[in-house]
Amino acid sequence: MSKIAIVTDSNSGITQAEGKELGVYVMPMPFYINEELFLEDITLSQEQFYEVLTEGKEIHTSSPALTDFTELWDKLLEEYDYIIDIPMSSGLSSTCEQAIMLSKEEEYDGKVFVVDNQRISVTMRRSVIDAKEMADAGLDVQTIVDKLMENKMESSIYIMLDTLTYLRRGGRITPAAAALGTLLRLKPVLQIQGDKLDAFAKARTVKQGKMMMINQILDDCEKRFGSREGKDIHIAMSYTHDLEAAEEFKKEVQAHFPDHDIVMQPLSLSISCHIGPGALAVTATKAIEY
Repeated sequence: MSKIAIVTDSNSGITQAEGKELGVYVMPMPFYINEELFLEDITLSQEQFYEVLTEGKEIHTSSPALTDFTELWDKLLEEYDYIIDIPMSSGLSSTCEQAIMLSKEEEYDGKVFVVDNQRISVTMRRSVIDAKEMADAGLDVQTIVDKLMENKMESSIYIMLDTLTYLRRGGRITPAAAALGTLLRLKPVLQIQGDKLDAFAKARTVKQGKMMMINQILDDCEKRFGSREGKDIHIAMSYTHDLEAAEEFKKEVQAHFPDHDIVMQPLSLSISCHIGPGALAVTATKAIEY
């Protein structure tokens, strides 16, 4: 049986420590804070990130250097026959396209497979775990890649923001729209289905926003994934910075999916820098059959 290494990046929400437990390799994403380079979960913790974010310091996301890929891949190919690398969706970052381009180089062609299956955060984490489980079950590398790609659109993420400040700061909405939304105390709900972060709805209250997300996940389970109760579907949650609020929301989600072991992790910092602290998210991902 071929030895297959599973690689991802910290946009999956998988920490360096969890990566070791799972038996996967996690590339830290780089961030520039006031032009100084930091690496997620290595020289930049969640707490440090939100501290500088709320202070209004200038934060830029970035892609790993090409040498970061080659150094990791070269080291792994000394031990493994193949590498499956699952980066953040190409629609949300240029990292994936860079990795795909590099994998076509002669020394990696046929050995490194970069999977652009349109995922981020806990849905991306699910892809990594699926790939690892399939590799451990003895599936060949091409079959694993094919199954990940076949399932790439079978996930949904809904995110409720606590503030419009960071969308305004990033130029994604106008200052006037942000001011009006703040005045009306609107709680925007965003969605990720595939490769884009889009507006979904506007809630008047946190309670209304939560129910919007839960009802839409229930609807997706029934109409998109074929199971109202969420059977053969992974339900997961993410949040930015406010763990207490996330745990309360988890109880509400769990009540609708009592038979599910709901994974909850902090949202990727690459998304968090655009939406700010206090966000809550719920996701559904259809299980892969193999």
